[in-house]
Amino acid sequence: MIITDNLLLRAQTARKPIRVGVVGPGFMARGMMHHIHHDVPGMVITAVFARSREKAHAALDFAGYAAGDIIDADNASAVSDAAQRGKVAVTDDHTALTGSDQVDVVVDATGSVFFGAELALSAIENGKHLVLMNAEVDATLGSILCHKAEAAGIVYTGMDGDQPGVQMNLIRFVRGLGLRPLVAGNIKGLQDEYRNPTTQEGFARKWGQDPHMVTSFADGTKVSVEQALVANAAGLSVHRGGCLGRDHEGHVDELTGMYDLDELHAMGGAVDYVVKAKPGPGVYVLASHDDPKQQHYLNLYKLGEGPLYPFYTPYHLCHFEVPNTIARAMLLGDACIKPLPNGPRVEVVPMSKRDLKAGQALDTKGGYDYYGVCEKASVQRTENLLPLGLAEGCVLTRDIAKDEVISYADVEVPDGRLADQLRAEQDAMFPVAGA
Repeated sequence: MIITDNLLLRAQTARKPIRVGVVGPGFMARGMMHHIHHDVPGMVITAVFARSREKAHAALDFAGYAAGDIIDADNASAVSDAAQRGKVAVTDDHTALTGSDQVDVVVDATGSVFFGAELALSAIENGKHLVLMNAEVDATLGSILCHKAEAAGIVYTGMDGDQPGVQMNLIRFVRGLGLRPLVAGNIKGLQDEYRNPTTQEGFARKWGQDPHMVTSFADGTKVSVEQALVANAAGLSVHRGGCLGRDHEGHVDELTGMYDLDELHAMGGAVDYVVKAKPGPGVYVLASHDDPKQQHYLNLYKLGEGPLYPFYTPYHLCHFEVPNTIARAMLLGDACIKPLPNGPRVEVVPMSKRDLKAGQALDTKGGYDYYGVCEKASVQRTENLLPLGLAEGCVLTRDIAKDEVISYADVEVPDGRLADQLRAEQDAMFPVAGA
């Protein structure tokens, strides 16, 4: 979104910067905060929420803020007062951040479905645009949260820089050329459903990341969540549970001959992923054009003879691009990626990594108990499958075999969780998946 650079410069010149509240100053958020502080005109960090204020202070120190520029705040008034003095407020009360009149945009970088649900409602109630670096809450509750946000007149959006946002930007580009996207894909370097925090501990330590987060990348959970977001934003489906997910060590251009065109048209297009393809890590879109005259031009421009034409972005730059999303939301009222208004077409459901016993409480995603796979929303609803984002804390009522999908009938759901209530509201609002 090149247009945002000039808009941000205008905001800087007018001394009316976008005021950002960051919730969850973890690995990616620290990088984003550093980037905004040093490299992004027309945008400032106003407040940071963390359950431990020490973590927020450490993140701001990493981003280059002096200790004297940071003030602890207990409520929304204190956050606003700090901002008006040119300081950054640190709080352990997320409502202090969402309730401040000195915050324009809230960035959820928590990765938590349960807290993310509370945060989203608080942001919506307080009229704050919501940028999600939290794909999990979006994949679980995106349809209902987006509906509530738009009813309140605010922007609800996933982020530029992560694969779903990069795919959606590419889809919009391809559609603008007059082509029809039929495959939206993610390029992965590794896929092993049985990885766990123990196997990924060394990699996590090397890069300063959380072992559970790293495991969710390796075991396929993250790519399933990401592709569900793309499907639900672009109106695509999946060939089967888990996507096709082929290994291919060649170039993504070669994928154009590996799909059944008639099947893709009948499905309305599909999301997928490929392991080890080049150039990675990035994303690809395969699209068709019905006009023979334009097919001739596409061949001239080295995209091949069709019927599928390849487009790809060979990188995703994560936190570096989030300021683009913030600017799009605040200055243009535009979302990078959000669910379509007719309900989800693809869900993510948990499959067991190992034999599990009745009475066991399921651990968190990227753990030892389950991995996530994409499934058609119609199948999830018909078979009453448990959404992956709600699995944590559920207690099994029967033994589950390795690689068995887990349904609502297999668990007792903890009482009183807001996320479950919102999910029930979403299911009631969209009784026929994707309709």
